[in-house]
Amino acid sequence: MRVKPLFFFLLVNFCLLLSLADASSLSKVFEKVNPAVVVILTKERGYASLQSGQAVTFGKGGLGSGIVVSKDGLVMTAAHVVQVADAVMVRFMDGSMVGAKVVGSATQADVALLQLNQVPDNLAVAELGNSDNVKIGDEIFVIGAPYGVDHTLTVGYMSGRRHPEVVCNSLLPIEFLQTDAAINKGNSGGPMFSMDGKVIGIVSHILSHSGGSEGLGFAASINTAKNLLLEQGSAWTGLEAYLVSGPLAKALNLPQDAGLLIQRVADDSPGHRLGLRPGVIPVEIGGKHLLLGGDIVLEVKGVTVSAELEHTCQIRQKVVGINHGNLEMKVLRAGKLLNLPTFEEGATLEAN
Repeated sequence: MRVKPLFFFLLVNFCLLLSLADASSLSKVFEKVNPAVVVILTKERGYASLQSGQAVTFGKGGLGSGIVVSKDGLVMTAAHVVQVADAVMVRFMDGSMVGAKVVGSATQADVALLQLNQVPDNLAVAELGNSDNVKIGDEIFVIGAPYGVDHTLTVGYMSGRRHPEVVCNSLLPIEFLQTDAAINKGNSGGPMFSMDGKVIGIVSHILSHSGGSEGLGFAASINTAKNLLLEQGSAWTGLEAYLVSGPLAKALNLPQDAGLLIQRVADDSPGHRLGLRPGVIPVEIGGKHLLLGGDIVLEVKGVTVSAELEHTCQIRQKVVGINHGNLEMKVLRAGKLLNLPTFEEGATLEAN
């Protein structure tokens, strides 16, 4: 009868020792990979509410996280962190800061690639893993800057694998890894690690009623990020656009069923150099906050904008050429049709 208490005592102590060993192991892995994690700081234009019928512009700062993936200064982050940023700064663990430019972005997977303007000495680089090897139920951890608190570690499990319902045939399927690890504003773009310290995902977004972490976080799998950013070489446009169709398209006097309403354009981006103009008048339509007054793209290199997936995929392929300066667009600007790029009266290669 005395064997059972002794057995349970030994079992409890064994489990405690395992727990302490795991904590010690995670601490060592954290110390190893943490220097490769960075904070992303952005500056972009924003718009205040209407005053006397005019939009008031102001500077807006953004915050995210990232991970250094190469010795020559490539950094992965989330596309929504840098897509329309006018300026990007990368802050390292020692507090030093370096400017960076966006060199690739795949908004459908919410991943982007930065190139540091200057590569620091002894730059720490993370090891990229194979996200296909991670199984549901495996423990993972995330490092980032939630609400600006640098290099915060959170731990959880891989809860599931999620794929978008529709994907262009020309692209490999996009995969998001679901986790219950705490993820908050500022974690976006940060790395998700396997317990051996390899990057398996780039943090994207959360599902939340409160606005804070509720155990439903998502990261683009690192295999998706590698394919779109390093192998296929996704183009960065520097644009944020909203597809208008149906009654709204008619209200905006579009000569066709749909168009891309330009919302914001990043300074010195390909979209900016092409001459696209952003919206300037903030409105709310059907619960959606939009900026009116900017260009409405009707055609991209001969492909008409529509709500059809086939046309959307064709346009996505055409946009790859924007970084090489050989992209043409037809836009509706102030009620007039215009072909870009052009030097016709009232239009230049610089957006106003």
